[in-house]
This record gives sequence, structure tokens and C-alpha cells, in this order.
Amino acid sequence: MVRYFLAVILGLSFVSGGLEGQAGSPAGAVPVERLAARREALIARIQSGVAVLRSAEERSADPPESDYPQDAAFRQDNDFFYLTGLETHGSLIALVARPGSAGEVHLFLPRRNPQAEQWTGPMLGPGTEAAALTGIPAGRIHPSDSAQVIIRTLVGAASRAGHGTLWFRHTSRDTRDEFLRRLALEREGGSSQDLLPALAGLRLVKDAEEIRRLRRAVDVSAAGHLAAMREAKPGSWEYEIEAAAEAAFRRGGAERLGYPSIVGSGVNGTILHYDQNRRQAQAGELVVMDMGAEFGYYTADLTRTIPVSGRFTPRQRALYDLVLGAQQAAMDSVRPGTTIGRLTQLARQYMDQHSGNRCGGQSCSRYFIHGLSHWVGMDVHDVGSYTTPLAAGMAFTIEPGIYIPEERIGIRIEDVVIVTPTGYENLSRGLARTAEEVEAVMKRGS
Repeated sequence: MVRYFLAVILGLSFVSGGLEGQAGSPAGAVPVERLAARREALIARIQSGVAVLRSAEERSADPPESDYPQDAAFRQDNDFFYLTGLETHGSLIALVARPGSAGEVHLFLPRRNPQAEQWTGPMLGPGTEAAALTGIPAGRIHPSDSAQVIIRTLVGAASRAGHGTLWFRHTSRDTRDEFLRRLALEREGGSSQDLLPALAGLRLVKDAEEIRRLRRAVDVSAAGHLAAMREAKPGSWEYEIEAAAEAAFRRGGAERLGYPSIVGSGVNGTILHYDQNRRQAQAGELVVMDMGAEFGYYTADLTRTIPVSGRFTPRQRALYDLVLGAQQAAMDSVRPGTTIGRLTQLARQYMDQHSGNRCGGQSCSRYFIHGLSHWVGMDVHDVGSYTTPLAAGMAFTIEPGIYIPEERIGIRIEDVVIVTPTGYENLSRGLARTAEEVEAVMKRGS
């Protein structure tokens, strides 16, 4: 709090980061060879022109963008981090693609400010340290206050050479960017293109470093779910269960939540995005726990449904096994070439064929009210088209559910899988998933 108010008085802002990319992060720095490969792949995708991306900006403390100083954390833009591995705010990167020749990358970083660093700690500026961390030659790392002049020069040279397409992301933030808008309007003999599809196509298939981070995010999240299972008992408050999970996340090296934790007991478990977590769980109820940790900018997304008394009732068990069977039916069909749409059909088909009398003689799939899957990665709902056939390295959730508010029953089981050359790997397979496994954990916890 002292830091916040003094920063307001002196006109300083909160700054996050350090002299290294992800300084002190449990995930460590992204290997330079991975960063270089990603930039080369993006240049190959756009083929011609100049692509420009901005970093995220810190939230200002003068005037404050938030009335709450605890809400002033900085998190780097996903695409910028993907290409640079840096957490420095106020930065830009420009990638030049020339048909038939090697591409060129320019990075723009704020100049170091010793006076500000007394408040914020050492920051990364242009120079050899940034070159070593990113693999971008030091001669192409410039002060950010020179970005507009240099980028205009690059775009002009590309236009004169006949490959003058300007690429930037058509997001609300970037399309409102005054410099990018002016640059697009000033151009002659060229066009502007959305950079998002090219970036999404790259990020959809994870490289080895991304898989390492995602695997760790899942492991940390699973440890949190296990701690929550052991905490839960009749009379537990939802926030107490949440706290057990999130403490385990932080002990495991997670620096953030992947998304607000959902701990829904009883009827709250039928509310898909319930996250108030204020109710007291009662004996005989189910608790839906949808919680994930972020590790090194990659987030997991796991859901488990537990009987707070330690054992499922026969009715709860029958519905739980149906959801589990639908999930397994979809999971067993994951392989390169298929689609998420097809997996969804298979999960619903399983539910249709195996509902029996569980839902009044009709299919229980009418209580399965959401999609089966979404991509995961740097965002919990990561970028990429859902019509894209699966390929090795893609990561997504499989999460069927049944929600019957009139019975106060919500059941969802969610795991993260990654596509392999011959099938799939369930990254969260170590976390109790069958009814027997869940009950065994609950028994040990009590």
C-alpha cells in the first residue's frame, strides 16, 4: 500500500518484470532457439510484408485505472511473450518478410531509467542482455522511442520493393492503436492484413517448451484438486475448498490462476460459471470444482465432481458413470485427422445410447448444455479454429457434463489431452477420475 500511494504522489507506475525474461519465474526463461523458431515460422506464414505487435502495458497508478491497488498487476500480451519470452512493458516487435530471402526481426524496448528502477527494480533495456535472452541481434534491438521512425522506414522499404503488406492484429486494442491506424492509412501501394489467423495457427500446435509448461500447469492444478478433495467435508464452505486448491497452486510454482476458481456445491454446481464460492456444502451433496493454475504463461483447466460426504449416492453414481463414459468415448477417439466436432458427436451419442432410465426414459444429453471441448494454452480458451483437423501437439479439454437443477445435481469431468502422432495423452490422468478413485481420495482425506 505504501508503494501504491507513493507511486501516485510521484507520478510513477507499477512495473512488473526484471532484468531477465521472466526473472525468477519457476518456469524459467523460454529457450532462445524456440523463440527464434517461432519468429521464423511466423515470417514464413505471412510470406511478405511487415508485421507489428505491441506488448501489454502496465496499469497506470496516476491517474489510477483501478480504484483497487491490488488489481494493478501486469501480465504480458500472449503473442508478444510467445515471440520474445519477455515481460517488459512498453515494447514492440516488427517482423519483416521478404519473398525468396531471409526475414528480419526488430525489437523495441524502453530505455532504462535508474531513478524509476529504485522503485520498480532493474528493467531490461536495449543491449546485449536482451539479445542473449531473445536471440535477436543487438543491432536490431532499439529504444522504443525510435519505434515509429524505424517501423515507418521498414514499411516504406517493403512497399517500394513490392511486398508492402502491413500485418497487425485486428483486435479492439490494436485497431484503436493510433500509430498502427496512421501507418495503415498512410500507406501507398500496399494492403493491411489481420495477423491473428497466422498467430493462431502457430499457437494451436504446441512446441516442446510449450508442452513442458502446459504439462507442469496440469500437474500443479491436479495437486490443487487433490488438496481440495481432502479439504472437503459436510459443512465446508466453498471458499475453504477453493483456498486449499489455490494454496497448492502457489506452492507448485503457479504465479496466477488460469481463471477464477469455480467451487459449486449443491445447486451451485448446475451454474456453469458460478465463482462466488460462498455457500456451505451440506451432507449428501455433490461439489463441482473447476479450477486451473497458470504456470509460465500456460494454463490448465480441470474439473472434478466430488461427493462431499465421501460417497456417491446410487443416483449420483449412475449419472457420474454416464458422464465418465461419455468422456472416455470421446477420449478414445482422439487422433490426428479427426475434429472436435466429431468428438462431440461421439460423446453425445454415447450419452444417448447409455442413458437407460436415468433421465425418465429419455436421453440425458438434454442436460448436457455446453460444448465438449476447447483449446488450451496461453489462454484457458486458447486461439484456433474448431474446424481444424487435429494434429500432433494440439491441446484441448474434454469435459462432458450433466446439470439437473431440480435435483440439485451438477456433474462435470474435465481433463486436458494433447494429441500425439498415434492418438492422445491425458495430461491429467494422475488425478482421481473414476468414482472409485474419487471416493478413495475422499476417504483418506477424512
